[in-house]
This record gives sequence, C-alpha cells and structure tokens, in this order.
Amino acid sequence: MTTPPISKETENRPKLALNATAVVANLAKLEGWTLNGDGPEVAIEKTYSFENYYQTMAFVNAVAFIAHAHDHHPHLSVQFKRCVVRFNTHDVAGLTLRDFDCAARVDALSA
Repeated sequence: MTTPPISKETENRPKLALNATAVVANLAKLEGWTLNGDGPEVAIEKTYSFENYYQTMAFVNAVAFIAHAHDHHPHLSVQFKRCVVRFNTHDVAGLTLRDFDCAARVDALSA
C-alpha cells in the first residue's frame, strides 16, 4: 500500500500556523471534520464509525501508515466501533496545511 506524497507546495512551506480565515476555508473542504479547542490546543477532528472492532483496527493501522509516511501523527481515540482522529501541529501551536492534507488522506480511506 502506498500513499501519494504530500504536495511539494505543502511539504516545502515553512511550518506556519494558519490564520482563522485560512482554517475556515480549509475546513470547508473537508466533510465531517470539526474545529475543536482553542489557542495552542486548536485541532481538527472527526469521528469514524465501524461495524466491529476488526474494521476499527484496520482503519487505525491504515491511519498509522499515512501518519508515518508523512511524518505527521494524529491523536487517535480508539474504541470498539469508532475512532476519533484529531490533527494539529504542536510545533506551531495551531493548524497548518499539513493537518488538512493528512485529514483528506484519512478521509480517502473510507471513500
């Protein structure tokens, strides 16, 4: 299983926190993701539901593959039939384009 690389535009930009306008614009492109927290703890998150634990764990492993490939690791809250995925960039105490790019890649798993 391979995952496409993060675009050079996203990868080569300096890690800068997005302003509120950019966060809202990028969030609008993602279905089901919500903004959670504020200040340095601001994040985007989404809850994925599954039929059983096996499907949940298969999803978690696929998310781990994406995270490792892009060196951007989300917070995962794993339960029997669901997983909450939460992205933010601790280095900038906010959200970056990388958060939104990785969120879109995680969404593609359930497409």
